[in-house]
Amino acid sequence: MSPLIQMHQITKSYQLGKEDLMVVKWIDIEIHKGDFLSIMWQSGSGKSTLMNIIGMLDNPTTGEYYFNGRDVAHLTDDDQALIRRENIGFIFQNYNLLPRTSALNQVIMPLIYQNIGKQERTERALKALQKVGLADKINNLPNEMSGGQQQRVSIARALVTNPSIILADEPTGALDSKTGVEIMELLTELHKEGKTIVLITHEHEVDAYASRHILLRDGNIVN
Repeated sequence: MSPLIQMHQITKSYQLGKEDLMVVKWIDIEIHKGDFLSIMWQSGSGKSTLMNIIGMLDNPTTGEYYFNGRDVAHLTDDDQALIRRENIGFIFQNYNLLPRTSALNQVIMPLIYQNIGKQERTERALKALQKVGLADKINNLPNEMSGGQQQRVSIARALVTNPSIILADEPTGALDSKTGVEIMELLTELHKEGKTIVLITHEHEVDAYASRHILLRDGNIVN
């Protein structure tokens, strides 16, 4: 089976004064449907930059990137946004929830951008919130929920579009250890159900949940 994602000799550089700073260096990765892949090392290693490239939030400086067999590295921003909207769910360390929006409407929002009818998107959002254990919190605002509950809302939001892949960037980074375990057990359950997950982390305890591991140091894959 062809990889869901195939990256070859990917680099990312930024202009720093008169010099180019390369933060991702000659990366080769294949990600297959059903993988649970972790990309791990300390802050500053290039992990989040690489995730942004995988998620089409940023473009590589050089290299080839194929998503479902399609060359996406050189598409327009609009074309990348369409692929991203239909295929990728994001989970962020700081949840990225709107402060004055209920849990239900947070999860509904991605479906609005997909032009899905009101009844269907409400039903799908309710189902996603039920799946992450928040059926009783649908009307709560973020400041009425714990950190773990807010992260569950963001997971429901990532799931509701039925994406091809979920990108989780330090999903336990803002949580206490007990709540972090609960979130990782939820992601593990989603993987067992067939979801493809890429996990960015600097924690060995979190990395251990994945079934494939990439060690990224100073922008290079070292294992």
